[in-house]
Amino acid sequence: MNPTGDVASLPAHEQARRIREGELRAAELLEACIARVERHNEAVNAIVTSNPEAYAEAAAVDEKLARGVDAGPLAGLVVGIKDVTETAGLRTTYGSKRFELHEPTEDALVVRRFREAGAVILGKTNTPEFAAGGSTWNDVFGATRNPWDLARSPGGSTGGGAAALATGMISLAHGTDLGGSLRIPASFCGVVGLRPSVGLIPTVPSAYLWDDLQATGVMARSAADVGLALSALAAPADEAPVTAPPRWSCGEAPVAESDLFQRTLAYCRDIAGIGIDPDVADVCDEAVDRLRGRGVRVDEIDLDLSYGRDAFIALRGYWFVAQLHHELDRVDDYGPNVSANLKSGLEVTARELGAAEGVRRAMREQFHGLFERYAAVLTPCMAIPPFGAEENYPRTIAGVEMKTYIDWVAPTFLLSLPGLPVAAVPAGLDPAGLPVGLQVVVPAFDEPRALALAGAVQAQCPIGHPPLVSPT
Repeated sequence: MNPTGDVASLPAHEQARRIREGELRAAELLEACIARVERHNEAVNAIVTSNPEAYAEAAAVDEKLARGVDAGPLAGLVVGIKDVTETAGLRTTYGSKRFELHEPTEDALVVRRFREAGAVILGKTNTPEFAAGGSTWNDVFGATRNPWDLARSPGGSTGGGAAALATGMISLAHGTDLGGSLRIPASFCGVVGLRPSVGLIPTVPSAYLWDDLQATGVMARSAADVGLALSALAAPADEAPVTAPPRWSCGEAPVAESDLFQRTLAYCRDIAGIGIDPDVADVCDEAVDRLRGRGVRVDEIDLDLSYGRDAFIALRGYWFVAQLHHELDRVDDYGPNVSANLKSGLEVTARELGAAEGVRRAMREQFHGLFERYAAVLTPCMAIPPFGAEENYPRTIAGVEMKTYIDWVAPTFLLSLPGLPVAAVPAGLDPAGLPVGLQVVVPAFDEPRALALAGAVQAQCPIGHPPLVSPT
């Protein structure tokens, strides 16, 4: 499982074990990750700002361990922070020329928790401007490329984090997910992403402090690694009005694989009604069949969530206005995605927002009914394979023209509406050798079940490493 022969490609939980047991120093892991940055980042463009204190942070971990002091559950693990999240003294641009030289004076809450858990911050990962878009590019740093095919997009908006993970530059990737920003790049880059229950990892600071649509989460190379990170990051915060304690114990083992045989799963190929690329559908169907081959019961169901499209568009527009309300006199100073979202948000009416909240309620109740019969719902993460790195968005899906730049993201953004945990896990490779992801939707605050199911899919559908980092 470590084709390159160095520790950078190891699962994060194995890296952590070796550091904890003295088989590996934190400084050695950091050096291995930085070697990957030096080898691949010029081509991939995943890490956009390096942390000059990273070596000192790794040395501090090693010093604690040498004295027999507990250095934390993530001791020595190398982390990339999405460049929309504040890091004290380390440039945070939000992917915007307006903030190209911005250096925050304080860490965001999630960054503080990473540090308190012993993680080493390698630097910032690339993102589209203010995380607007499913492809990672901006006018500050340019485009990030997919390690599986450098001509393709890694997805977005946490595309830098996913590409860095896939190439071994980091152990864990921090990210955010409004309409799929963790799940899309996880699918395109062949890693695991989790959009947790909103508030499980509080988002502080935030201009929109009462935000109940976007979630802060993580990506990793395995479901077990995501669980390790979540156990260190999930906790309420007094300063966050949208916050919730985990309903499972920190360090608790995910749902045992044997439990998967006790309940039936549901599977739907196209929840958005936008069609699906045949190769993507075939990979996901095969992954489901492999689960069935292990004795897991899976029913194929019709699940049409397309009625949520207009609700998400309205709420997304309002979200951007709430986040950038202090910039509304400079709407045209932003790139096309942010400007379009702000203009859309300014046109949203109270009637439309009220109706959108009604749609969220209906969808939440719909899933509540489904979970009375099924342990989880499985569905493809994306309806298409990764598209060109220079494209803002794909124009067609299975030959059907998209109405707007965001329609292709419907398989993920529709599942943001009910506020449930959703994992994205590699289901296999398409005929072009590109990763295809499967989403796992579970009841509220049942993240361990989502990760257990994601782990079961990974075990049955291994995809290996990108050609960029595999031995020749």
